[in-house]
Amino acid sequence: MRKAGQAAVVAATRTYLTRAVAPLWCLCLVLGFLVQGASAAVLPEDRLDLLYHSYDGDNLSVDGPSVLVRKSIKDKVSVWANYYVDAVSSASVDVVSTASSYTEKRIETSVGADYLYNKTSIGFGFTNSSENDYESNSFRFGISQDFFGDLTTVGIAYARGSDTITRNGDDIFEDEAKHQSFRVDVSQILTPSLIVSLNYEAVLDEGFLNNPYRQVRFLDPTAARGFSFEAERYPRTRTSSATALRGIYYLPYRAALKTEARYYTDTWGISAYNAEVGYTHPLGERTILDFRYRFYSQTAADFYSDLFQFSNQQNFLARDKELSTFTSSTIGLGASWQFSTGRISFIDKGQLSLSGDYIQFDYADFSDLTTGGDFTPGEEPQFAFDAIVVRALVSFWF
Repeated sequence: MRKAGQAAVVAATRTYLTRAVAPLWCLCLVLGFLVQGASAAVLPEDRLDLLYHSYDGDNLSVDGPSVLVRKSIKDKVSVWANYYVDAVSSASVDVVSTASSYTEKRIETSVGADYLYNKTSIGFGFTNSSENDYESNSFRFGISQDFFGDLTTVGIAYARGSDTITRNGDDIFEDEAKHQSFRVDVSQILTPSLIVSLNYEAVLDEGFLNNPYRQVRFLDPTAARGFSFEAERYPRTRTSSATALRGIYYLPYRAALKTEARYYTDTWGISAYNAEVGYTHPLGERTILDFRYRFYSQTAADFYSDLFQFSNQQNFLARDKELSTFTSSTIGLGASWQFSTGRISFIDKGQLSLSGDYIQFDYADFSDLTTGGDFTPGEEPQFAFDAIVVRALVSFWF
């Protein structure tokens, strides 16, 4: 479990980094599909992916390798396995405000299979994630079907997971959390050059949903700094939903424009949206460049406060900056290069992909308690920081 408020940041970072396993050339395959016309559903290609990912921001670093292997069996079944590691080292603002810096490692293993029957694809997977104070297991199932001459694809998915949470230095504390998610995806080829998709996802969480290490602060005239800390308390249920509209437009010179708009809301009072635009440009037959910009904005949770007026002011208390009001802007660049593997007979081709993102975070109601100075409680400078995400991926098809 992330100490002192880093759970949401690290979880979001891990999701962001995991998506990088799909290399940039996948977009070109989609574009080629649009130009050539519709075709029947096919299984993913046999391949090996070797990924290194790195996140660095707010004195928090997350990095490690990932290995993904996929193999087809008789053109009907494709099995896959993924091994994913990230090492975390943190002395971030909300860590040093209430605790000391820390390091730890998470290991995640996943296995799954996809089955193809005519125009129907069925997939399932299992994931185990293990840390020294957190154990998570999840199962997911999905099915998709092509319609109307393969111009329309409809997919539904369900996932269920359970977590066991403990606390370092406390042999008594143990709790659990359970998660369910439901997802519906509809994609449509509108023209030979344009494909759009509409996605809806609902998530149900229950159990211990906060971080056992994180604390809130409240006004305390007897304290030297004018405030003291106490443990957070979250509701034990949360329901969220997100709707996204995405589009890819193919340009005549083998380039493409990509857009995304997404809206999120939950029962904790958070509402958020993000908008993204991207451009992909080929250089010759083997090289692809990728440019993207993303903006994100959210409101705070109903029970969040940077500074409560007194101890136990309300039933639920939170000072996690990821539940506060903030915005972020991301600029990303990427490049991929396809290469031959020479005389290695069992490998068809290889691909090297490099990608980097620069992210700016600005918080509207989360104070930076590390700046020093004699500030009146609640009048400290608002927190902001920059982060860099780097990914290097080598893929082999066989």
